[in-house]
This record gives sequence, structure tokens and C-alpha cells, in this order.
Amino acid sequence: MGRIRILSDLVANKIAAGEVVERPASVVKELLENSLDAGASEFRLDVESGGRRLIRLADDGCGMIRDDALLAFERHATSKLSDVRDLLSIATLGFRGEALPSIGSVSRLLLETRAAEDRVGTVVEIAGGKILRCDEAARPVGTAITVRDLFYNVPARKKFLRSDQTEIAHIASLMTHYSLAHSGKSFLLRHNNAELLSVTPVATLRERVFQVFGSQMLDDLVDLGDQERDLKMPFSRPSSGPEEAGEDMIERRFRLRGFVSGPQLQKLNRNSIYLFVNGRLIRDRLLLHAISSAYHNLIPPACYPFALLFLDCDLEEVDVNVHPSKTEVRFHHGSLVHDFVRDTIRRLLMAQRPVSNIPAPTPPQPGAALPFSEFSQRIENMTFPSAPAVEGDPVALPEFALRRPPSPAPRFDFSDGPVVDSPIKNGVPETHGPLFPDAYLPEPESLEALKDLRPLGQIHDSFIVAAGRDGLWIIDQHVAHERILFEQVLAARSRGTVETQRLLVPLVIGLSAAQQIEYARIAEELNALGFETDPFGNRTIAVKSAPAGVGAADVEKVLFEILEISEREFRRASLDDLRRAMAASIACRAAIKINMRLEPAKIDWLLRALAATSCPMSCPHGRPIALRYATRDILKSFHRI
Repeated sequence: MGRIRILSDLVANKIAAGEVVERPASVVKELLENSLDAGASEFRLDVESGGRRLIRLADDGCGMIRDDALLAFERHATSKLSDVRDLLSIATLGFRGEALPSIGSVSRLLLETRAAEDRVGTVVEIAGGKILRCDEAARPVGTAITVRDLFYNVPARKKFLRSDQTEIAHIASLMTHYSLAHSGKSFLLRHNNAELLSVTPVATLRERVFQVFGSQMLDDLVDLGDQERDLKMPFSRPSSGPEEAGEDMIERRFRLRGFVSGPQLQKLNRNSIYLFVNGRLIRDRLLLHAISSAYHNLIPPACYPFALLFLDCDLEEVDVNVHPSKTEVRFHHGSLVHDFVRDTIRRLLMAQRPVSNIPAPTPPQPGAALPFSEFSQRIENMTFPSAPAVEGDPVALPEFALRRPPSPAPRFDFSDGPVVDSPIKNGVPETHGPLFPDAYLPEPESLEALKDLRPLGQIHDSFIVAAGRDGLWIIDQHVAHERILFEQVLAARSRGTVETQRLLVPLVIGLSAAQQIEYARIAEELNALGFETDPFGNRTIAVKSAPAGVGAADVEKVLFEILEISEREFRRASLDDLRRAMAASIACRAAIKINMRLEPAKIDWLLRALAATSCPMSCPHGRPIALRYATRDILKSFHRI
């Protein structure tokens, strides 16, 4: 007797369930995508015990007739594919026909459905893959699927489930994702009879973001708008003979929309990155790398942005049939998609120049005791008549003026500043106009305001304090100068006009074996950035000149910083990334330091030069440069609004 046997349907379904149904959230994903494909606009999901005990999704979709309701539990039964050519242009979220039989094989499942053309609905009950009953029932148009006791007959799978809190967190994340992707539909999620998510239909994605994340998150996001690009790419033309072989150029349209965070908003993981391709929720390495590349030098390497991105393209351009759970896709022209996403995000971030706000104090709750007395509040609300001209009048109010008390040594002495093209205001500068009513107008969120700042002085000779039209600003002088020098180095490198300084005596540096290999790889780029070096014996180099801004004492440190990048990082990084990393090291060493007193003219130049950079939001290493304490937040802190 032969050894090869055909598996029974029960075993095959359980094997498929192992690929499709990993945890309760996997069940929710399959059911939710089926409901979306059915044209539903309302989704109600009830969950108990993190999905172990109960998962029930009810929708108002097209529903099913009796025969389809029974056939849906057969393997590879689907209404979404009919021909192998359909795999090349899949427009639905589901298409494999494995979800319902796989779920039914590892749970107790109840299907209640009714199509619009039927007068009565159908109820199908399944346990462990076996149909127990199929009855008629009165119910509205749509479908409700109840899944109980998940993995009750596969205890080995059940013991690998996490806590209820972890499992419901995965389900809530999934519902949040799809509620963002379908702003015109309503979603309700309840866990153990407690409401976790409830959103109603809205007209725009911005309104849905407000519903899910709130206004504070929305204020930190940059709207990408609708970014479209037509890309021409080669297309292999099939032929019957070599004389007909060749390549045609086809045109594909890509559309990107959504929201991304400014560099001031940084996350510790990728959980706040929401990606959709043609409406399908995915976790794609290519797009994740494109987002990471867009924020290169804008946020620290270990941090991640918030991103809600919708990429739409021709169906033929993306292959969704590469993973059983349909969470991965493959683009036919991945490099073009990668560059389109990266360049679009980075260009808009540079154009928007979002500013980092100093966190405002939490406003007092209604009914809470205020930190000042009721009497002082009444005084605050009182209005006084104007002082009469006749001296001695009983209602006259004394005139007074606020004057600065004498000081033995002024903290910010700008009196000896040199004369520059733009005059420096000595002492405390003039204000930017009246406080009211302008303070209640929408405040600008762009770092374009840097060019209008009026410097006040320094804190600990390290941070520049400046007044702006929209509040008080604090600028880190080191990273501000670092950003300026970084862009100057890159610009000079692209023009081939890097300024260098000749060392009085060549600096001889010994290298390790690994550093020697890295030096040989990047010697040409080092020379283009201003380091004139020559091999000088075994594992030794002689440095004859260095970039003009780098002090002689820092030349060796800068070179070692560049060479210490591991071989693995160099292999993964592009030439542009390598060049930017080298420029960042040069700029960091050449920039002014903290604990350094600056003359008023230098402060003024620093602010104006920073405003002229393409990315004044953060230094090349991703740290924020400027923080703003908005006028509105100042008023809230003093309980004036």
C-alpha cells in the first residue's frame, strides 16, 4: 500500500486555519473584509474575553441566498474570482475562499443572512467544520456571523493566545485601521459590553482622523492632499518569435493621500503607521522603508513617525496573492513606488515646515478649584473709569507705569553688538502688535515664522530665546547651527566648491583592519567633502587638509565617526545616505557648542540663516531645533482663556 494519501476536508481545513486564523483578530479581519466586499455601510462588532468566547460581526451588506450560504463553507468557494486572469487585477479584499471554512473548522459558528431578493433569511450553524443545521429565519437584509469558543477543538493553538487585553488590542487596532480607510461608513466595537470605538459616517478623511485620534493629534499632522503621478515604465511584449520580441512603454498612475506627522511627533514603534494599497490594509516592507527614508535626518534613527497613507494604483501593478492572510503585496515596479512615496512625503514636509510646540499645561476641569481666590477673579473682571483730568477728584485713579528695577549687571547685554545690515534692537524688543483679538485667531504652525523672530537673549549660553508673533520661541543654538552647516556642506559638495583648510603638518592616523577596508571604500567621497588623505604605510593614512569648518583638534574624531559606521550599514545605505551621514558628522563638529555666549549679531544671523534652510525642523540627527510656546497656551497658563 502506498504512503501518499489525500487529506480529508476536515484536516485540510484545520491546516488552512493555521495559516489564515492566527488569533481572534485574524477572524475579525476576514469577516470585516467580507462585509466590506458585500457593500456594507454599518459594522457592529461585539467581542467577549478578547475574542476567545465570542466574536459577532453584524453588517447591512447585500447578504446571501440559502444556496450561497451553504456553499460559502466549502473550500475555495468564492464569488470574487472566476478565471485565472482575474488574479492579475483583484479589486476585492477577499478572494481565496478559505476564510469561512477555516474559521468554521476551529470554532462554533452561526451564520445569519438574508439577501434583498429573499423574503426570509437563512441560519446556518457549524461546529468544528460540521454543519449542524440550516433553517429559515426572519431577519433584515445583511449578514451576522457569530464565532464562539475559538480553537475549542485545537487546544494547542488556544494555549498560545495572549491575555484578553492583548487580543482585544489587536482587534481594536484592526477596527481603527478600517474605520480610517472608510470614512463614509460607521463602525462600532464593544468588548464585554463596554464601547471601545464608535464612529459615524463623515465626509472627509480629516474628520475621521479627528473622530479617532482627537484634535491634538490632528494639529501635529501634515495633510498630503491628493498627490498623483503618472510613471512610464517598460513592459515586456509577448511574442511568438524573436523578430517580434521587444519592450513597450506603458503608463501607470499612482495616487497618494493621507496624513503624516511632523518631525516633532516621534513614536517608539511602527504601530502608528497605517498603510493601505487600493483600500487593502497591508504591512509592506517596501513602503515602510520609503517612509523611513522620507524622515531620514529629520527624526532620530530609533524613532518612527505617525503615518496614515492610502496608495492607489492600477490593479495590474500590484500582486496581492503572495500571502495567505493577504497582508503583504508585491509591486511590479517596486523601486518606482518606493521613490514616489519617499519623495512626496519629504517634499511636503519641507514645504510645510511644521513647528514643535512646548506642551501646554492641562487646563483645569470644570468645577475644579482655581489656583487664585474668588476675590482676585472679581478684581480681574472689573472695569474702571478713565482717570479724570481734575486732580483730587474722589474717583480719580492714580497713574502708574511699570519700570524695570535697576540691576547691577544686565543678563542680556546687547549694547556692544557690531553693526550689521539688519539693525539689532537693543534691550527688550518691541512687541508684535496688540494681544487682543489676534490671540484668538488660528495660529501659524510653520517655521516660516523664524525669519520674523526678535531675539531676546540666551539661557545658560546654550538656548536662544526669541519673541514671535505667535508666542515665545526657544532655539537650541548648537543643532540650529548644525542644520545650517549640514545643508551648506551638501550644497557645496554638489557644486564641487567645498572649502578646505590645509593642515600645517599632515595628521597621521592609524586604522584597524575593518577601518582600513571602509577607508578604501569611501576615500573618494572623503576627498569630495574636503578631506585630502593618502595611504601612509600599513593601515595608516595621512590627512593633509580638512573641511574649513572643522577644527584641527576635531579632524581625527570626525574621520573615526565616519569610519565607525559598520560594513552592514554601508551595504544597506545608498550613496546619498552615506554622503548625508558624512556631512552630518562634519556639521556636528563644526557647529557652535552649548555654553557659548553669542553676540547679538550672531544670534540674529543664526535665526535668519536657519529660516533660510530647507528643513529647519530638526538637526541632521533628528533632534528638534526650535520649540514654540504659543500665545494661546500662554493665555491658558495664566487662566485668561
